Amino acid sequence: MSKLEYQFDEKSNQIFSPLKSKWLAYTPEEQIRQQFVCTLVNDYGYSLGQMAQELSLTNSSRGTGRARADIVIWKSEQAKNDNEHAAIVVECKSDNVTIQPEDYYQGLNYATWAGADFFVTHNNKETRYFQVFKDKLPKHLGKELSDLPKAKQLGNQQSIEKILNEEKVFERDEFAKLLHQCHNIIRNNDKLSPEAAFDEISKILFTKIVFERDNRNNKTKIFSKTEFENQEKTYDDNVRPYLQGDDKKTDYVQIIFRQTKEKYSKDALFAEDDVIKIRRESFLAIVEKLQVYNLSKTSDDVKGIAFEKFLGTTFRGELGQFFTPRTIVEFMTEILDPQEGERVCDPCCGSGGFLINAFEYIRESIKQSIENEKENIKIQHFNEQYENASDSEKERIEKQVDDLFTQLNNELNLDNTDSRIFQLSHNCIYGTDANPRMARVSKMNMIMHGDGHGGVHHNDGLLDINGIFEERFDVILTNPPFGSRVAKDLKLTIEDSLKNKPYYKNWREKYLVKLNTIDEEKLILVKENDEYFKKQIKQGESIDFSKGFPIYSYLAIKREQEIKEKKAIVDKYDISKYSTLTEVMFIERCLKLLRKGGRMGIVLPEGVLNNGELQKVRQYFESKAKIILITSIPQDVFIASGATVKPSLVFLKRFTESEEQAYNQAKDNATAEITQKYANQKAKLQAIVDKKLDKLPPKATLEQKAEQKEQQVQLKEEKKQAKEQLKQLEIQIQDEIRQLIKEKFDYPIPLAEVEKAGIDSKGVAIENDLPALKDEFTQYRKSANIWENHTACHYKYTENNGRLDRTLYEVQQGVE
Repeated sequence: MSKLEYQFDEKSNQIFSPLKSKWLAYTPEEQIRQQFVCTLVNDYGYSLGQMAQELSLTNSSRGTGRARADIVIWKSEQAKNDNEHAAIVVECKSDNVTIQPEDYYQGLNYATWAGADFFVTHNNKETRYFQVFKDKLPKHLGKELSDLPKAKQLGNQQSIEKILNEEKVFERDEFAKLLHQCHNIIRNNDKLSPEAAFDEISKILFTKIVFERDNRNNKTKIFSKTEFENQEKTYDDNVRPYLQGDDKKTDYVQIIFRQTKEKYSKDALFAEDDVIKIRRESFLAIVEKLQVYNLSKTSDDVKGIAFEKFLGTTFRGELGQFFTPRTIVEFMTEILDPQEGERVCDPCCGSGGFLINAFEYIRESIKQSIENEKENIKIQHFNEQYENASDSEKERIEKQVDDLFTQLNNELNLDNTDSRIFQLSHNCIYGTDANPRMARVSKMNMIMHGDGHGGVHHNDGLLDINGIFEERFDVILTNPPFGSRVAKDLKLTIEDSLKNKPYYKNWREKYLVKLNTIDEEKLILVKENDEYFKKQIKQGESIDFSKGFPIYSYLAIKREQEIKEKKAIVDKYDISKYSTLTEVMFIERCLKLLRKGGRMGIVLPEGVLNNGELQKVRQYFESKAKIILITSIPQDVFIASGATVKPSLVFLKRFTESEEQAYNQAKDNATAEITQKYANQKAKLQAIVDKKLDKLPPKATLEQKAEQKEQQVQLKEEKKQAKEQLKQLEIQIQDEIRQLIKEKFDYPIPLAEVEKAGIDSKGVAIENDLPALKDEFTQYRKSANIWENHTACHYKYTENNGRLDRTLYEVQQGVE
């Protein structure tokens, strides 16, 4: 049988359909469909005679539309001619999103109603194969299979039974195993440490991603060993002879990696001078291992989870402190419940666990919102009028619904800069880590999970960078380093300059804030110092702040001043007066990063909560934020990550404007009340401290002098006692003031202790009490209106002449 070729006429913008024997108008979905017809013929051996395209079958299930499938396959051409049940139904979509059952309701309906054994979903990302559950409603996809039967197998019942009985091995596990095999290749051939080996595998992975993404529409273009060698030969024959200098001798392995570095230059995944550091044989062996996957068509969920599993086992030893157990990450994220439109930050992001989980958490809520909208569209269009319509009118309505669904799916497309997923990915997720390798790992991890990854930076988490600055975030999730101290002599240097960063100008234009939130001091400082405004002033132009105040200009100017003054980092924080413990410094950092009313979850050693030496630290934070939950968890949870102290999960909400005023009022009233209570007692003791003996007359007698000396000794003792009493009285006054503040500014503080948190000291999964606690707390905080999501985005869609208009709407919340 000759190979079936995909045919596209560029002049007429038409695609040939061999199943319909005619040219059809080009659409992205039609392209996917016809390319898959070629795959079914060429790779699976099906004939055109046993297939059909776009068949419809009316059923009585209102709200679903007519069942229709893109491609239908019968066991044989004879079975098709005899109008027997179809064997396989294929539903194609052009949208570059993870396949969801709701996107395939028409084909799924057809597969069920037509009695098909298999249902295939296919789009730009992936192809999935399912056994149809004929005894369930069409809403359910059946058991997922590893592949589709080939034409020869379809008529063989034993082959079919074998396929149905084979349990599908999840691709993420296969991928993770392959990554470990690649790791072993480097360990055996190149003798690199696990961390260095990971770096090399990452370089190859991202080289593969770039190649396959650039060739996404060509199914045969996999970054394979053969493809690399063909490219290399072409380069050596056609390019290398004309090169000069070092490039003439540079191995093609480095040439192709150079292209990868350029693709990810804005993300700083690799240093400019970075090269692949393993021998050629290792490189080719790894490329060969990975060639079974097309990473541009592997779902982000599969890539992300596999990459994360590989990360965990690679870094558990030396760098285990950078990994927060997943059960803890999920619990903390669910407790704080980040919403679409809210900004999330982790200033000590390690491998990116919190950021990825928050991204996926919000992404799932967006997906659910889209699915709800699809259900509304189906209810609206597949109504009684549809049931009574003619076949041609039904086809028109179904096409209209399909078009609306495509628009909704585009909201989940990272390539669409106006999509809700793009906004989440590029404008809402931020992180830093001071360890350069872990910052890079975090970026890679987030790319693998489908995030925009531009918000992660290698930077001291205590310092501002890019979009990470004070009062900007709604949610902070973090696990700061424990036990170390920030050195008091660690000063800001020219390396910390923001103006010298490669993308300073881009950031300055991006981060604008409303003028009414800027004080006059900031405004004057920018006008006098910023180069952009200096230039405008020289040209006699007025300074235009209509688009907002360039906060990043202000931050950059302040940083230059601090560098010039050789300011110590600890001096930027109030809490350094009481402690320079890293975990303590980061509590203040996180609170400052939060907008007023923003919330945070932080992993802390229990000593921060009960150590007497840190009492002033606790008092300071209680003056800035409400404690919304404290959860004590078993020490075992973090032992697998290398921690030796018992941790607690602390959740805080920075005061809102009114809460800040209420706290300060309570503080002022309590201070006045307790001060007045002890005013007389304090005055009497102070009088003793201030008391002085009368001066002796000029000609004092010996008796007078002796008497005064005795009085001086007595007064000295009285003063000593009075000073000690004053000191104790002041402690008592401060204690009573604090206690009275708590009475005047009273609110409940939920405390919880869990015995099992889903993981034991060896990292093995066990029972988990955290989900039940999460459910209980969520019910409590909603009923008590613990926080409000002022910056969250809620969208509604309005159909307007075949297109969907997206608009924001406000959700009524409790009064602050």
